[in-house]
Amino acid sequence: MKQKQLLLSILFFAFSIPLTSAQKGIVYTELDEYIQKAQKDWKIPGMAIAIVKDGKIVFSKGYGVKNINKKATVNDETLFAIASNTKAFTSASIAILVDEGRLKLDDKVRQYLPYFQLYDPYVSQEMTVRDLLCHRSGLATFSGDLLWYETSYSSKEVIERARFLKPVYGFRTTFGYSNIMFIAAGEVIKAVTDSTWAQYVEAHFLKPLGMKHSNTSIKYLTKGGNFAQPHHVESGQKTQTINYMSWDNCAPAAAINSSVKDMSNWLIMNLNKGKFKGKQIVSSKGIWEMQSPHTILPVSRNSTAENFSAYGLGWEIADFKGNKIISHGGGADGMISKTLLIPSENFGFVVLTNSINYLPSALGKYILEDYFGSPTRDWSDLYLNYFNQTHANDLAKIENEDKNRNKASKPSLDLSSYVGTYSGQMYGDATITLKKEKLHIQFEPTKVFSGDLKHFQYDTFTLKLENTPSLPRGKVTFVLDATGKVEEMKVDIPNPDFDFKELKFLKVQ
Repeated sequence: MKQKQLLLSILFFAFSIPLTSAQKGIVYTELDEYIQKAQKDWKIPGMAIAIVKDGKIVFSKGYGVKNINKKATVNDETLFAIASNTKAFTSASIAILVDEGRLKLDDKVRQYLPYFQLYDPYVSQEMTVRDLLCHRSGLATFSGDLLWYETSYSSKEVIERARFLKPVYGFRTTFGYSNIMFIAAGEVIKAVTDSTWAQYVEAHFLKPLGMKHSNTSIKYLTKGGNFAQPHHVESGQKTQTINYMSWDNCAPAAAINSSVKDMSNWLIMNLNKGKFKGKQIVSSKGIWEMQSPHTILPVSRNSTAENFSAYGLGWEIADFKGNKIISHGGGADGMISKTLLIPSENFGFVVLTNSINYLPSALGKYILEDYFGSPTRDWSDLYLNYFNQTHANDLAKIENEDKNRNKASKPSLDLSSYVGTYSGQMYGDATITLKKEKLHIQFEPTKVFSGDLKHFQYDTFTLKLENTPSLPRGKVTFVLDATGKVEEMKVDIPNPDFDFKELKFLKVQ
């Protein structure tokens, strides 16, 4: 049976904040032990967590190292990429502009961005600022993300190229998570204020909330600074550091770097209906709008604790045992984060990690159950087993493909016949060259996307991108026309984040 006890003062010496009886159910010594074990089980190099209650930080701690090669330890001021937790900052920025009467949520996007265009003239004309913030554009989840991921395209160019994306749902009918729509929201802020999204967020949130170490771009992560390095952790492989990717062209969707200490102030402001230290940063109406359901999400029929799920404006919304829960996750290369609020309890937490893992989501389940009673299961272990099984299934699929391929087959043409430039209206060019009797691909807008092609069977080759270890092996298939000449190249790198099959590559030379 769970013992109720006070947290040892050593865990709070940095803040001198005592644990009070107002905190339901959380025994921080036990939580601390649970996190330490979970971090080791997941092989996460470094992570940090902070918990706020009644406007104060009640738990804040770092675990592990910032960089596995340097051993400097994580603390609660260590910066991590918060990735999609940035979206709520963008929605809150829009909320301030609504408070000031400078725009309305139901204003048409083209009122501010005349160049805005999607797959259908009606959708292009009718899309509102509100629509941008709640993922109901009709596009598939993550559709078009390869337009901004480490490309040379500006935010405006990304939005302009989105007109070539194909819808999979009706407009405003179904949830489809869209980073590009949040990029457009950032451009709306720029059009209304003459400030960049980054300048606006810094002036209206980072400074007023005392988030003194947080920033809006990796260019501010200076050598020797207190920031975590992203890592690639793979079962059976040596953990390795990976480079930060610049997300400046999708900044309103994912670019903020912050610490759990800084993020605590952001959580406190949101829990306090937009007020921080006596100053109203966002109106209570604006906070209410952000935290209200806009787009319905599915709920499992087997769920016993959750009755509804939806997306608001930059926040996910659900219930847990009758309590409204506001949350969001974030994923970047080698970074995963989670924020969660229980407004009725004036309680919230943030978890930041420097590898790809499901632990922040597992901790969300664990802490919710812990707060309102006792955890029903070991959520970290449950998520880890699923994570490992998924990885094992992916490896088994590759092994099965290799086993069943036609090893005796050969390409239809000499390798030199596949050399050339392949192009599509949406993404741009990819170049195939011949190097040391091997075909090599370079995605021109995305310089980190390059690698050798190894013959698989017939006119299909395998591809492992050299500079992105988190992406698995994929395939490139060349299509011949009726005369036997190469007319098209199809790329498929199966992964949960980027749809390479959206890219059209016709041979142009």
